[in-house]
Amino acid sequence: MSRISQDDVGRCDFLDVLEEAVTRGRPVAVQLRAGETFIDQLLDVLTENGDEFAVFRQHDRVSIGEISAVSRPEPSRAP
Repeated sequence: MSRISQDDVGRCDFLDVLEEAVTRGRPVAVQLRAGETFIDQLLDVLTENGDEFAVFRQHDRVSIGEISAVSRPEPSRAP
């Protein structure tokens, strides 16, 4: 998965990308609009009170609107 920006693909397609990440069970690199980045496994995408949220294994759930982009994390390289 290359870097996928919500602003480039639109909200509906971005939700599809997140739901695919849930299905695959692999970690994703997440970039928030506020500038924070992290790598975590996406467990679910849910709707609550009219807003969609991404639920992660080790991080608090995040409103989809706060996510700027996701990508597959780069593998670590041993020296």
